[in-house]
Formats: sequence, C-alpha cells, structure tokens
Amino acid sequence: MKVIHILPSLESGGVEQVVLELGKGFVKRGIDNVVISAGGRLVPQLRQDGSRHIKLDIGKKSLFTLFKVGRLKHIFLQERPDIVHLHSRMPAWIGYFAWKRLFEEHRPGLVTSVHGFYSVNAYSSIMTKGERIIAVSRCIRDYITQNYPSAPADHIRVIPNAITPTTHYFGYAPSREWLKAWYEKYPELMGQFTLCLPGRITRVKGHLDLIPIIKALRGQGIPAQAVIVGEAKRGKEGYKHEVMQACAQAGISSYVTWVGHRTDLRDILAVCSATLSLTTKPEAFGKTTLEALALGKPVAGYAHGGIREQLEIFFPEGLVPVGDSLAMAELLAGWYQHETRPPAKIPSPFRMDHMIDSHLAVYNEL
Repeated sequence: MKVIHILPSLESGGVEQVVLELGKGFVKRGIDNVVISAGGRLVPQLRQDGSRHIKLDIGKKSLFTLFKVGRLKHIFLQERPDIVHLHSRMPAWIGYFAWKRLFEEHRPGLVTSVHGFYSVNAYSSIMTKGERIIAVSRCIRDYITQNYPSAPADHIRVIPNAITPTTHYFGYAPSREWLKAWYEKYPELMGQFTLCLPGRITRVKGHLDLIPIIKALRGQGIPAQAVIVGEAKRGKEGYKHEVMQACAQAGISSYVTWVGHRTDLRDILAVCSATLSLTTKPEAFGKTTLEALALGKPVAGYAHGGIREQLEIFFPEGLVPVGDSLAMAELLAGWYQHETRPPAKIPSPFRMDHMIDSHLAVYNEL
C-alpha cells in the first residue's frame, strides 16, 4: 500500500505530530508513506522514520494556491498512491480538486481527518468530502453530523489520537543530566508548584486565564509557577506580547516562565506538578493532556471538547467549569496541599498501535 498525506507544513503542532506518528507506524508495517507539505523542522524526523517528503506549499489561504492543483495532480500520477489522506482545509481543497481531475478509475481512496472545531462554512466543508471521514473524538463526530448533515454518517470513523505506552508510562522520570540542565536554565522552577500550559501561543489556548490563577494561588502562599511551553507563529507574536504585558500589570511576571518550542515535552510534563488546559473554545482532542495523564501527572482542564472526554474517562476530578479560573485555582490549591495522581493505565483505543491499525482498517475499506 502507498499512502500520501497532505498538510500545510511540518513545523510543529498536534496535526503534524499525528502525521509523524502515522508515518512511523505505517513504515513499520511495510507501507510506502509519503507526506506533501511546505516543509519545516519536523521533516528530518519524518525521513529518519522512513517516510518520504515532497515539498509543495499548498497551505496558504490565497487564490494563487489554486494554481498548484495541476502540480499536485502530476504528483498523484507519478506516485500512484492507493490512499490520499487530507489533514487541513486549504491543502484539502487543492488535494480534492487534483483528485477530481484524475480519471475515476485512477483515483486513490480519499480520506479526510477532522482535527478541530472549524468554523462552519463552505470553506470548512471540504473536510467532510472524503470517502471516509476520520473524527479524532466523539465530540468531533457530533460536530460533523450536526453541522454537515450531507456528510454520510456511515462514512465517519472515530479514531482518537494516542500515546505510545513504551515512551509515556506511569512513573517515567527525566534523567539526572536533563534535570541538571533544566534547573540550570530555569532556576526559578526549583521547588515550586509548577503548572505546565503546553501548546501554540494563541488566544484560544487561554493564557490570560493563568493570571488570576497564579495570583489566587500566590495569595494563599502557594509557590505557583506557570511554565508556558510553545511558540507563537511567525508574524503573530502580538498576542504573546499582550499576555506578557498583562502579567507585568498584574505583578506576576516573575512567576511565569516562557520556555518556547521544545522537543523534550515528555520530560517537562513529567517534572511539572500539573498540566493545565485553559482553552477558550473546545479542542478536538488534546494530545499533551493525554500524555501527561499517561505519565501519571494530574491534569486540570475546562470541561468541554476532547479534554472533557479524556478527563471523564481517566481523571474526572480534573474537570473545571469553562472559564472559571477561580475554581481552577481552588482545585489546584487542594492538589498542592494533598498530592494527587491519576490512574496508572491508559487503555485502548488511546494507544498508538490501536490508532495506526484503525487508520489502516479505514484505508482497507477503500
């Protein structure tokens, strides 16, 4: 089998990570795995895991991107894949148009993955045009059926994102060397009640809600220290500056540590006291929170979207009403006073082998 995945780039993010994980699992199962994107820092890892990469920038929301349909059709004719898997809206439109321009008997199976709660409009509808539609959570399946009734319900398959039990397991601890380097770089974190907020620096991630949380905890004498892992997209740093200014005005700048993009997130999640999800809008899944739970670390999250699904299954005591930062602070204060840990087992279908085999089952249907 040959599979082509199409997405905007391979810089960072949850979708990109899933594509890398699928590629690694597919190659181990003897599948020829190809990724088409504008490239990025994750390409060397993709190639190291055995996949091929074809550079084609079809992620920009511009009419000029439509002129790349012919180039993509040519790639399809050259590669002759069995499956084309579309992972993002603009590349999905280009992929769909290129796929439609093939003679019907030459068309590969077409799969789309709905990775998020996209705005409901004609532009987003492309993600429901696959011959099979993968929803990364039950709430995403419901989003599809409620907002796109023309999408056949029997074409939708729920396949959650996953963790690898051999890398994310209860009791994992970073090496002495890593810990030494971490605390040398961030000495302010030593001995503190560290609260990790991972993800891109965007408004939807709810960084501003950290301010009343940290203030409330510090007001109770709890040594809370926020650890913000992630970066802002190039050209969109304005929101980060807004958060930093708000922290300064609230007098908590010294209690917020910005670590930027990191490749050692597992170690950071393992060493922090708790992981937070403060998204202002529901997320489709939330992979880092599942990873933290698998490591045996508590997660506190607003009760909506995929985070709610995870916590209802594994750690319901971590659920907080959406937007209620004071309730979040109260919960965390209780955790500081009485150390808590989630259950030790993350079962199927949240395991990597199950996710990969489930994707292959969908491909084989086509």
